[in-house]
Amino acid sequence: MAEDYRDYIGRRERRLDVVTAGPLEGLAALLDATLAEVSPGGTLPPLWHWFFFLHWVRRSEVGTDGHPRRGGFLPPVTLPRRMFAGARLTFHDGVRIGDPVERVSTIQSVQEKTGSTGPLVFVTVRHEVSGPRGLAVVEEQDLVYRGPESGAARQAAEAPPPPIPAGAWRREVQPDPVMLFRFSALTANGHRIHYDRPYATGVEGYPGLVVHGPLQAVLLLDLVRRERPERQVRAFEFRARRPLFDGSPFWCVGQVEADQVELSTRDAEGRIAMTGRATLA
Repeated sequence: MAEDYRDYIGRRERRLDVVTAGPLEGLAALLDATLAEVSPGGTLPPLWHWFFFLHWVRRSEVGTDGHPRRGGFLPPVTLPRRMFAGARLTFHDGVRIGDPVERVSTIQSVQEKTGSTGPLVFVTVRHEVSGPRGLAVVEEQDLVYRGPESGAARQAAEAPPPPIPAGAWRREVQPDPVMLFRFSALTANGHRIHYDRPYATGVEGYPGLVVHGPLQAVLLLDLVRRERPERQVRAFEFRARRPLFDGSPFWCVGQVEADQVELSTRDAEGRIAMTGRATLA
């Protein structure tokens, strides 16, 4: 299958934007903070470039799941379910409110694999974000496409979750439909699993609304900000392990050792949903 998409490898897309305060104020409010707290001096916090370069497609170009119809920059993978599986980022220089910014995106690879639930297609996209002072962010995103199996498919037997280490940072988050809707709006994410309960439960088979992977990643770095406000994040990587849903609280957990912070989100039973690692300056 991947050979069908060989022409997409190396494809590039360029987008321009200006860093404005509006999206930053919206996300700060979602995090129950002020813009001055999360963005001292008007500097864009790490990961917050996700709230720019948004792609609002016409209504006629939206698929039944709320994503844009297949094709365009990304390869037209026919598998119906798509998710943001993880990313690796390096932060070179902060951009500031008022800066014009550019993002150049390149499709690095398209790979077909077979998992426990059937065929999978992995697409890796590299983004380079630049501002007036040069290169600001380099990011490699992993997107995974999978078949139409139920989101509530039985999980394989697993060992009891590891306990939260003594002395670890922890913050409880109570996800609700308003929080998920607001994050979807801030990121132009129309995927219905995050705000349309009948669709999420009746079509994709989940037990509730799905907490965005990028929202979990933002909350993990916000935990670092709260615990080490004097430090800067120079690199961050994360991987989604299992979904989280509204209706139950989850935990953001961090354990620092020298310049590394091991991070995770955990559901109410302590099971790990996302893992991450931040490198501090």
